[in-house]
Amino acid sequence: MTDIKFFSNVEAKLPFACRWSKKACDAGRKLVVFAPDAAVADQFDRLLWTFAQLSFVPHVRQSHPLAAVTPIVIAGEDGTFSHADTVLNLGNAVPPFFDRFAALREIISIEETDRQAGRERYRHYQSLGFSVANENMAGK
Repeated sequence: MTDIKFFSNVEAKLPFACRWSKKACDAGRKLVVFAPDAAVADQFDRLLWTFAQLSFVPHVRQSHPLAAVTPIVIAGEDGTFSHADTVLNLGNAVPPFFDRFAALREIISIEETDRQAGRERYRHYQSLGFSVANENMAGK
C-alpha cells in the first residue's frame, strides 16, 4: 500500500519541493514529480537548476531519452514511468496513478486555495483506506 505523507503550512511550495527533491535524491530515492500544469513544471525545472548554487540535482522531463536512468523525472498526465519509488504531487488533484508508487508526498502551502485542495485530497486518500501522515512545516 502506498505510504502517503503531507507537508503542510509550507511558505513557498516550489522552493520547498526543490529542497525535498534534493534530499530524496541524495538518499538514493527515485522521484517522479507530478506537475500536470505546464507552467508549474517549467518553473520547477528552472528552480532545480538554480536553488542550490553548489550542487547539481539530476532531473529531466518525462519525455527525455534519459528519464529511465535519471533520479528525478518531471512528469505530467501521461502515467508512463520507469520506476515506482516515490511520486511528489505538485498538482491540485489526486495523481491518477499514485497507487502504483511505494510513496506519495504532498506539499500544501499556506495559500487558502492550496489548503482547500489539499484537504480534499487528504480526505480522498483516507476514504480509499490509506493511512495519511502529516508534518506541519510552519516555522521550519
